[in-house]
Amino acid sequence: MTEDRMPDVYESGTPQPEDSRPASRGAFASLSNPNYRLYFFGQALSLVGTWMQATAQAWLVLTLSGSASILGVIVALQALPVLLLGPYAGVIADRVDRRRLMIILQSVMGVLAAVLAALTLAGRVQIWHVAVLALLLGLNNAFENPARQAFIHQIVGASLIRNAVTLNSVMVNAARAVGPGVAGVLLAAVGAGWCFAINAGSFVAVVVSLIAMNTASIEHEEPIARARGQLREGLRYVAGLPTLWIPLVMMALVGTLAYEFQVSLPAAAKETFDGGPQAFGFMTSAMGIGAVVGGLLVAARGTTGLRPLTIAAAGFGVTIAITAVAPTLPVAIAALFFVGWLSVTFMSTGNATLQLNADPRMRGRVMSLWSVAFMGSTPIGGPIIGAISESAGARVGLAVGAAACFVAAGLGVLVWRRRRVPKARLTPTDTLTAPDTGNH
Repeated sequence: MTEDRMPDVYESGTPQPEDSRPASRGAFASLSNPNYRLYFFGQALSLVGTWMQATAQAWLVLTLSGSASILGVIVALQALPVLLLGPYAGVIADRVDRRRLMIILQSVMGVLAAVLAALTLAGRVQIWHVAVLALLLGLNNAFENPARQAFIHQIVGASLIRNAVTLNSVMVNAARAVGPGVAGVLLAAVGAGWCFAINAGSFVAVVVSLIAMNTASIEHEEPIARARGQLREGLRYVAGLPTLWIPLVMMALVGTLAYEFQVSLPAAAKETFDGGPQAFGFMTSAMGIGAVVGGLLVAARGTTGLRPLTIAAAGFGVTIAITAVAPTLPVAIAALFFVGWLSVTFMSTGNATLQLNADPRMRGRVMSLWSVAFMGSTPIGGPIIGAISESAGARVGLAVGAAACFVAAGLGVLVWRRRRVPKARLTPTDTLTAPDTGNH
């Protein structure tokens, strides 16, 4: 989409509708787009491998070090580049062809997974190897995430963006349901190395899907010319719109302390419930299954705005709290089903709100801040939850995450009541002008 000037959203703070076409109905509406189908299934295969690697890497680190704190540090290292470089990566995403950037970065991620596989299968892997490769993977993620988030809008347009974002979350969590379970079996049977090897091969699927797309059908958004002050411009833009900064603050709170399941769940499986890698895989898979079920409902009938975002944050907190006090592993697994459900509801509601409210020329920068709030907060939250889980137990680590959700929900209630904003169902012509609209 080429624009000679910033639209009214930037000048007046009143977002304008980008697309007045009627939205397709149904949970799978965005799959009617051929390019999105290619993207969806390519990503689906790759994400199964990604979750296999995340599960195997967490268990490998715990096996090598015996420390939840060290696991927290490794997870933090992987997210550190997103925290430090995320906003600048958003500027790059607005300056370049996002599809080409994704092809390059996804290819590099496959190479990094292959290196980790080779080291592990050779029996030479050490903690510092995992740490360095995690840092390099995080560097790729820092630049790939905002480009990917903004690129989805180019594929499907405004009328289908909420559905596409939610289906993307469903895909991530379906992979979470499959990948950790498979990884748990492979960890017990042949070790972590084969999980890393499968992940390396899975990146072929997403690279091929990006190359095979019909570029003529992708909505063109003219990259912005390089200029001084574009990062500051993006930050000022977000700060001036409550519809953007409110959900970002809520996600920062939740992302820092609640979404640290890579740290808290392995510790809970091993220490709290005296389980092995299979128990960890089942716990993570339960979250994924719940997210798939909840995500499909959100995709078909979801709403957007501060009110549903606040309700989702509160529900997310309640389900994490129930998991924290679960007396047995089966009860925890059942509770994690609902954790996944509320997790994807919270995440997709906030993501879709930002996508629809952001000016096209600012979308990369806006979504980079979403990545910072969601993934970039891990260098802060990962070590905190790791230290808490090691010293006070995984139950307390989970409880801290629940408390963060309640604080975010309290902020939402405070702003929502102060501004007296009604709940609104998302429509393709939603201008999202009201503050109630406040994505591993």
